[in-house]
Amino acid sequence: MGASFRSWAPPFVGLSDAEREALLAMGPCWAEDINRHREQVVAIYTPHHAAASKDGVRVDAALAYGDHPRQCLDIYRLDDAQGAPPSPVVVFVHGGAFMRGNMNSNAEIYSNVTRYIAQQGYVAVNLEYRLAPEAPYPAGSEDVALALAWLRANAGRFGGNPRHIVLVGHSAGGAHAASYVLDPALEAARRVGSGGSGGNGVAGAESGLSGLVLISARLRADVLPGNPNAAGVRAYWGDDASRYEALSPCTHAARLDVPALVAIAEFENPYLDTYGGEFHDRAQAAAAACTLLRVPGHNHTSVVAHLGTQDRCFGPALIDFLDSTRPI
Repeated sequence: MGASFRSWAPPFVGLSDAEREALLAMGPCWAEDINRHREQVVAIYTPHHAAASKDGVRVDAALAYGDHPRQCLDIYRLDDAQGAPPSPVVVFVHGGAFMRGNMNSNAEIYSNVTRYIAQQGYVAVNLEYRLAPEAPYPAGSEDVALALAWLRANAGRFGGNPRHIVLVGHSAGGAHAASYVLDPALEAARRVGSGGSGGNGVAGAESGLSGLVLISARLRADVLPGNPNAAGVRAYWGDDASRYEALSPCTHAARLDVPALVAIAEFENPYLDTYGGEFHDRAQAAAAACTLLRVPGHNHTSVVAHLGTQDRCFGPALIDFLDSTRPI
């Protein structure tokens, strides 16, 4: 089951001709040099976000939800929301191949994601978490749970509705988000994150979430020869490949009991598009409300880096999905 959400082509509207041509040429050869191409994407989009108006959005930065220095978050909300009904809360979990990455990769990326979402009337949260190898599985999902518990207790102070939270994860952050919702081994963490007492309910009900968005997410642990992030998989999920099936979110997709949107870029890191499709198919086979969206023209990094620009390939569909969710 699923819904149809808005998506418009062509991609890269609002960029210069040279920037658009560079991104279009990059797409088909994205996987040949992912790190260099990622740097180029960030270099293209950063000045566009820097030049955009920041008026109307308030940021409460570096709020601690735990004791580790990386257990912190930034909250984005509209300035003029005082006196309005509490807004849904959207929590964004960045990527970085499990071993690197920051919620503020630079002054503009990934805050462009949460600023864009806040501009649509949501309370948007940019989430930091601990990294491997210092913090291996299931630390990323445990940090998600700890942050959600903090938000349930504190979102009201920032105009958010603690009973209407949607979790959004990109790349490795998508793995952490999906595992938080689905992994049977994380039932105790879900009890913390949902504020509930647990029980034998299915995963989505236990999670206490109104929705889940997985963007270019790593939904299978693998160290295949073509996986450029195999070292990150080993650092986070361990060296024992016999455990990877049980640890992979795809394996548990049938447990999905919360509306979900799976978005994959046209030009992905190797295998991630396949895993996104597999997750969607497994969830749908179990009659879960899961929609698959392919974002045309975009690559693994631009699929989030473009949010907040004139490009409407993915943003409207994301907001449509958020708008379709309801408080628990």
